[in-house]
Amino acid sequence: MRIGVDVGGTNTDAVLMRGDKVLASCKKPTTSNVSDGIVAAIETVLGTSSVPASDVRAVMIGTTHFTNAFVERRNLLDVGVLRVALPAARGIPPLIDWPEAFLAEIGSHCEMVTGGYHFDGRLNAAMDERAVAAAARTFQDKGIRSVAVTGLFSPVNPSMEERAAEILRQEMGDDVAITLSHEIGRIGLLERENATVMNACLVDMSRQVVASFRHALKTLGITAPFYISQNDGTLMDSGMVERYPVLTFASGPTNSMRGAAYLSGLQEALVADIGGTTTDIGMLCKGFPRESSVTVDIGGVRTNFRMPDILALGLGGGSLVREQGSGITIGPRSVGYQLTQKALVFGGDTLTASDIAVAAGYADFGDATRVRHLSADLIEQSVVEIHRKIAEGIDRMKVSAELVPLVLVGGGSVLVDRDIPGVSEVVTPNHAGVANAIGASIAQVSGEIDRVFSYEELGREAALATATEEAVKRARHGGADPETIKVIDIEELPLAYVPGGAVRLRVKVAGALAFDQEQP
Repeated sequence: MRIGVDVGGTNTDAVLMRGDKVLASCKKPTTSNVSDGIVAAIETVLGTSSVPASDVRAVMIGTTHFTNAFVERRNLLDVGVLRVALPAARGIPPLIDWPEAFLAEIGSHCEMVTGGYHFDGRLNAAMDERAVAAAARTFQDKGIRSVAVTGLFSPVNPSMEERAAEILRQEMGDDVAITLSHEIGRIGLLERENATVMNACLVDMSRQVVASFRHALKTLGITAPFYISQNDGTLMDSGMVERYPVLTFASGPTNSMRGAAYLSGLQEALVADIGGTTTDIGMLCKGFPRESSVTVDIGGVRTNFRMPDILALGLGGGSLVREQGSGITIGPRSVGYQLTQKALVFGGDTLTASDIAVAAGYADFGDATRVRHLSADLIEQSVVEIHRKIAEGIDRMKVSAELVPLVLVGGGSVLVDRDIPGVSEVVTPNHAGVANAIGASIAQVSGEIDRVFSYEELGREAALATATEEAVKRARHGGADPETIKVIDIEELPLAYVPGGAVRLRVKVAGALAFDQEQP
């Protein structure tokens, strides 16, 4: 028995699952105090199903809190930035491309010291430990409690970052929060450093949010462990979330896509998650969201950590419908969480996309008599515009002309009732409205390696075997059942400008939580 919860900006969704079966589901308004919304949602699904809290084996939670906090620049810590890379990258200091608004929140406390490796793990320069200690004292004098450490090619060899962390703790005490870049980002130095700083400024908030989740479950009498879903559709335990909150960025759309794959049974498909304000469109590859292959911009900061490849459209159930001249515009403005107060069918005075679906006769909620005055021409133009916008988004996300199925999930999936060009079929599975919570409940544990190997020295097969073995080791360490771990992605990128047949190799594996195999 497991519970999946998705804490969004508008709603907190929950599902109770027994094996493959959905026993109960619900939507509750998200509250300013996160734990209250979680308690209300879980109480509802337990009450509906008459299942005691003691039967729950695990709780999986997805949340957008950290993404929103960073983008809105709320509750961010001052960060000490330590780069171990000199003499390399001297001309491009840390935080060089960060917007001024962020620097006003986290400061510009940057120290660069000598050290780092080559792409193949050979020493480039020994680390200047005295300089690291001096940097630590500087941070401490400024009252800094969180430090981001980034080393040259540390994903290949993390030894210097780990040694720098030891020195920082010796000088600043064990209470200092330290984020090491090799555990978050990929090879590129600047983007990896940015991701590390983003994480470091959120660690205080992550402790508060995790404590809030823990308190909510204790209030309900649930003693089972809880996990937080990451942005690649897999899980991490509460301790790891406290250290690496940045890995939850964009986990909401990821949960929806994983839920869509689970509910539809499709592993290769397009997914459109239609909410109250936006429609997120992504592509499933082997049941997981396709990852972005380009640098990701978050709040104006470039990073290179894993993120799903998602296209967000300003179209949802609460999108405003307006007549402009002889045409119709829908969105991007929306009534959002006030849909049930402002939409015409709920007694409000605002024409929304949901009203159009009811007036067109393919949605059944609210009071249909309140939209009878809408003209047939207005309704038809609006329906055509809704489908045109989704078709345009689908076309932008496809990588070939081949027809693929489209899975619709989210509360706004009722907006689509006609064929969409470019897709082979449109599938709206049962429980589509809570696909995000289901996606959280079925999330797996992953392991990933991203490193440069010399194929001339090792050979391709040996390099693949080594990378896979290390990725599996990481998944097992995270709690995955060894019997269920599978390779879900291999990416090879030859580095033509580097000698020795160098190839950047990324291997990702995933497996079920170990306790799953004990389920009755």
